[in-house]
Amino acid sequence: MMKKIKSKAIYTKHEMDDFVQFPNKLYAHCPYYVPDLETDIYDFFDPKKNAGLEFSDVQPFLAYNEQGEVVGRIVGIINHHANQKWHTRNVRFGFIEFIDDKEVSASLLSAVEQWGKERGMECIQGPMGIFDFDKEGMLVEDFDQLSSMITIYNYPYYPQHLEVLGYEKEVDWLQVRVEIPQEVPPKYARVARLSKEMFGLHTHQLTNADIKRGYGKKVFDLMNEAYAPLFGFTEMPDKQIDAYLRQYLPLLDKRLLSMVENEQGELIGAAITMTSLSNALRKARGKLLPFGWFHLLRAMKWKREDKAELFLIAVRPDYQGLGVNALFFDELIPIYNEYGIRWAETGPQLEDNVKELSQWKPMNPSFTKRRRCYKKIIY
Repeated sequence: MMKKIKSKAIYTKHEMDDFVQFPNKLYAHCPYYVPDLETDIYDFFDPKKNAGLEFSDVQPFLAYNEQGEVVGRIVGIINHHANQKWHTRNVRFGFIEFIDDKEVSASLLSAVEQWGKERGMECIQGPMGIFDFDKEGMLVEDFDQLSSMITIYNYPYYPQHLEVLGYEKEVDWLQVRVEIPQEVPPKYARVARLSKEMFGLHTHQLTNADIKRGYGKKVFDLMNEAYAPLFGFTEMPDKQIDAYLRQYLPLLDKRLLSMVENEQGELIGAAITMTSLSNALRKARGKLLPFGWFHLLRAMKWKREDKAELFLIAVRPDYQGLGVNALFFDELIPIYNEYGIRWAETGPQLEDNVKELSQWKPMNPSFTKRRRCYKKIIY
């Protein structure tokens, strides 16, 4: 007897609460899942908190079984800026979660496909968000490793469901894991010295005064310039930059941020790193109150993990290949050792971004946690 699964667009606060809380039930017994902060999910749908909604259409859906229980969720996203930039007619899907039932996954994806077609879209792709800071890429390997606050975790059956439904690979991202050496590798030290001598580059230690003067916006402006050619990238407007600064600055240790400037004092490279908050977020269970904030503060200040998260590395295009990355690591490796950090992991990096992936060679990298953007023609 066929089950009756129904996916419906949601609009009410009660429905949104169910949307936000569904992963807590789905991953209740999974030791590798790291929850989002619930406030971050609510903020994604709030026009006052998410500037991307000024140029994107967004519609969340929930899937229900015959008993009226929530068994899956998904969001449809039409990013008009991205479609204009890349000359596409794509609808994106994101925030996808579902039980291991192919009727559920088919119902959710069909809902977004139909929603997109009604608005003139010709292809569906995902998981993606509006901006690169939104989580993207479905995990397709290494399901037995702890996730992080900036990446998607999903069960092994997820990609199996998509492939059965006719979805195929568009791009893959890889994460890079490196062990932190006791000393700066000779290659990094040599290249860093040459970069200073030949090109007049130097590192700049951020201060509170820098932040008050708007240095944080310089970092995002640099990111907009450096990442512009990358798959699916959408430039962040000033309003969204301000929102990210409010969201992430309180979590960052300025000593773990490496800024590189040229002789004119222009920011030409930025490395944003921090100690891992994965276990703290698991203890907080996605909530800051009543005690979630304590677990996060403890992990940032008093009992740091031995892992660093390398959130982003951005180098101005005209300075790429001039040793900027060596300057980052020449500065950060001694600090990592001081903090007791033994290994580090990057965020997802496109598998065909050879420049980005090759910079890790002096640190004996291993590639892990392959994740995939899927696509399907829908017209």
